[in-house]
Amino acid sequence: MATALLQHTKVCSNCLTVYTDAVTRRCGHHFCPECIDGVLNTLKGSGDYACPQCKELPFLESMTWRSVDQTLMSTPRQEEQPPLIPCSYCIHSSAPAVKTCLHCEAFLCEDHLRVHVKSAEHVLGEPTPILEDQKCSEHKKILEYYCNEDEVCICVYCLAEMHRTHELEPLNEATEKRKERLKGILETLDAKREKTDEEIQNLLIQKNEIPDKVTSLLETVTVLFTKMRRQLEDLEKKVLSEVSRQRDHVSSSISDLIQQLEIRKDELSREIANVEKLLHSTDPLTILQDLVVNFCDSKERNDSEIDKMIDSSGNLNHFLIALNLYDGLDDIVTEAKKDFYRIESSDLLLDIDTAANNVSITKDLKSATWSVVSQRRKETPARFQQFQVLSIQGILSGEHYWEVEASEAEYWMVGMAYPSAETKGEKSWIGNNKKSWCFCRWYEEYSIRHNGKDVQLLPGMSSDRYGIHVDYDSGRLSFYELCDPIRHLYTFNENFTEPLHAAFWVNDNGWLKISKS
Repeated sequence: MATALLQHTKVCSNCLTVYTDAVTRRCGHHFCPECIDGVLNTLKGSGDYACPQCKELPFLESMTWRSVDQTLMSTPRQEEQPPLIPCSYCIHSSAPAVKTCLHCEAFLCEDHLRVHVKSAEHVLGEPTPILEDQKCSEHKKILEYYCNEDEVCICVYCLAEMHRTHELEPLNEATEKRKERLKGILETLDAKREKTDEEIQNLLIQKNEIPDKVTSLLETVTVLFTKMRRQLEDLEKKVLSEVSRQRDHVSSSISDLIQQLEIRKDELSREIANVEKLLHSTDPLTILQDLVVNFCDSKERNDSEIDKMIDSSGNLNHFLIALNLYDGLDDIVTEAKKDFYRIESSDLLLDIDTAANNVSITKDLKSATWSVVSQRRKETPARFQQFQVLSIQGILSGEHYWEVEASEAEYWMVGMAYPSAETKGEKSWIGNNKKSWCFCRWYEEYSIRHNGKDVQLLPGMSSDRYGIHVDYDSGRLSFYELCDPIRHLYTFNENFTEPLHAAFWVNDNGWLKISKS
């Protein structure tokens, strides 16, 4: 059986290596030149040049084989179809082998496999031209058992030396069990592939729907801006009308003042003439009994009122004009938000009862600053041990948007967290656990963090203002850089199960401020 095997594998009968040039004996054994030379030198002088394998009397015949690699390279074949190996027992035909008996070291076709000995030591495997892989690398014996503890195939010598107390199985049984596991893995992989295929199909459907969605969105935006332009035109007319009204009012007021001043000018001219007359009079009674002094005293009071009117006569009421403009713009923006994309507003305030003692909170509860001086607040279960603070309000539904302004300090984090998050140790820091999500700056690097895992962002930010958008019902938390144009940084997709609170983390003289909510 070994002879038939070696003929097909083209290996030396002595050293079991693949050869190029060989010497073939009459008995059918092949030897590489190095091995046969060694044998001849050993037996030289004895006159007995028997075959080292079967001891048959010598008969040498030279022949040359191409190496297995050269044969495979010169023979065109499809890579997915391995070369056929003929059955070792077929004499008049070359039926392909379907199994290899590792015990007999022989190849078996379908017919000879049916009649082959089926005892435990006759281990069957896939046909392979080189059986070295089927043998123990240390003992050169057939691998007959599988060690479940070390997860290796072993021979009988390995069993006796190192695996005697281990849980062992015959190779065939272990193979069948492994196949059963592989069937389960295959079912899992098939299910995953089917799910992946469904996801691909869904994405393709979404991709095909994009043109219609874009067309619809363009129409909505066009209608919205048309409406806004009309509203702006109406607002422009309203503001210009107010300016015109104030112009007319101020002009009329000035005209009235001019008329009053002309009257006063005439009165003053008459009084001047009367005073000059008195100055030239020599009659004491006329001078002392004239009422011109009393007249001047009453005129002073009237003149004071007119002077006040003159001081403000040329002023337009800019505040009233701005009030009309801003009020109208607010109405337009509010209506546009309703028509296009409604986001609920939340007046976020920082919860001083959660603020760590090295975090200072401003009176308006909008800003958090790292403090080297302890704030000496009373310890509570909700108070963070270091650097952090949560907002008073929590988000439990709908869409919400708020903005934050950040300092140029090297360390800060901003995001959202559940109120049940830990409050002590580094695991409590936002982004370092499963109950919080954040955008953070660490030295000159920016990243997104959740459960201790970072997603690095491009270095450097051109703005110190950032927007946070929460779509609670859809499970989306997004971060934006408020530069020009506004840049989307990252979106978390989660299944939120608790109220979401705004969360700040500040250190090294850093600060964060809620600028809009």
